[in-house]
Parts: sequence; structure tokens; C-alpha cells
Amino acid sequence: MPAHEASSNGPEPLPIESAQGESPRSEAAPGEALVIEAIGLQKHFATTIAVDGVDLAVRAGEFFGFLGPNGSGKSTTIGMLTTQLLPDQGTMRVAGFDPVTQAIEVKRCIGILPEEIQTFDRLTVRELVTFSGRIRGLALDVVATRREELLELMELSSKERNKLLIDCSMGMRKKAVLCSAIIHKPRVLFLDEPFNGIDARTSIAIRALLDALRRGGTTVFFSSHILELVERLCTRLAIVEHGRVRASGTIDELRDRVGLRRDASFEDVFLASLEERGTTTTELSWLSSPSS
Repeated sequence: MPAHEASSNGPEPLPIESAQGESPRSEAAPGEALVIEAIGLQKHFATTIAVDGVDLAVRAGEFFGFLGPNGSGKSTTIGMLTTQLLPDQGTMRVAGFDPVTQAIEVKRCIGILPEEIQTFDRLTVRELVTFSGRIRGLALDVVATRREELLELMELSSKERNKLLIDCSMGMRKKAVLCSAIIHKPRVLFLDEPFNGIDARTSIAIRALLDALRRGGTTVFFSSHILELVERLCTRLAIVEHGRVRASGTIDELRDRVGLRRDASFEDVFLASLEERGTTTTELSWLSSPSS
């Protein structure tokens, strides 16, 4: 369907087959359709092993958490899944496509909110979202309707919508880039630390948007350091450390795996799943002594 004839429900699925003539859908057991698969992913930077054999299986419609300490390989893994980095070893499929050999097809199916936002600073918020919708093949009237609905949900005023991105706060920039990432209603949305550097009100608005998106069938791949949000939002998760998956499953499954009671806090589950617990017995006497 030509872009100018796109339905108000979004562009028609692209009739694209893989180079091998395979179906673009990954095989899975009934009721267990996988939208993200990774087997043995590895990525090195010089002598640093950033990702060391990561395996992932994310089901369609999940809100999947991906968490771990700083430097554990989260952003590098997301970079490979979203076609921004080439793996040194391993295979992967996103929305049924290979990010290495079918990068364009993958990009058509996904949206990304990266941790470090780099965008067109000399566009206004409105212009950025419009541009994103148009390059996705949406008709101009569809873009205009969805854009204003998204920006309204993000509680951006008319004045803020016409502000240059270079003059926007971190929270406003994240709102704009998130709206740009989902205006085409992606099959998979990748979020890398989406709540860093934003205030509570913006956080609430983003959570409302993500909830609506997931109800519409989008799979969310969510990387965050904020354990409370992971516990509240995610249906399943994987914990990574030193570039390896240490544990994966629902929170209750992880509690069982590490031998904790069902009422144990998620913080305890997270720490118990790591090889390096990060605890310390060092005490600073001067901190606990009365001020003079």
C-alpha cells in the first residue's frame, strides 16, 4: 500500500521475506511465539568482553525487563538487537528478522528510546515526531492525529511542542523521542534507561503511555537500574552481569531459584542472583559520629 493510502490504523504489514525465503515469524510452541531471540551473543571492544554468550527468549506482548549492574552489557546487547552494533558471534531474531542480514526489516518493526539521546536538535518537538511518522510511511493526516494525541498524553503544551529540541529539558527530549519511537505502533519497543534524569510527573506520563502501548500488543524490552519500576512493570526479566545472563524468568521464579521466600523483596532477589553481591562491611566512623 502506498504511503499516501495508509490506513488510519497504521501502515499495512510489509510483504518482505528473508534472503533465504523463510517466513518472517520465528518458530515457537503454541502460545509461546517469540518476538526476540538471541543465542550465544558475543561482543568485544579491543580486550574488553562486553557481551559474553547472552541467550534471550522474549515472548510476544511481554513487558520484559533487562537489568544488571553498570557495565554488565545491557546497552551493548540492545545495540546488537536494534542493528546498531554487529555481534562478533551468535545469532538473533527480532520480530522474525535477522538484525545482521535484515537490518531494514528490523528497523521497520521496532522503536527505540536510547539512554543517550542524539537527535535533530534544530527541529521542534512537533517537527521531530512528524518526521518520524512520515519516514515510517504514515499518511500526513494520520501522523498529525497520532502526534497530537501522543504529545497530549505526554502533557506537552502547545508552546512546548513548538520548542526546538536543543532548548528542551532532558524530560521533554525523552518525551519527544519516545513519541517518535512509537508513532508507527512498533511490534517491539526497546527502552534503555528511559527514566534516568526525569521528574516524577514525566515518569508517570511515560508509564501511562507504555501501559497503553502494551495493551495494544507491542512487546516492550525494558532496561533499567530502578528495581521498583522493573518489579512493577515487567512480566518477566533477565538479570545480566559481566556480559552473561545470570537468571531469567518471572520474579517468583527467580525467588524460587535463589531459595528466597515469596515475600522476599525484589532487591534481595536481584542481589542473590548476582555473582558479585556488592555488599561491604566497611564502616566509616566519622559518618556516624555526632557533628561537632
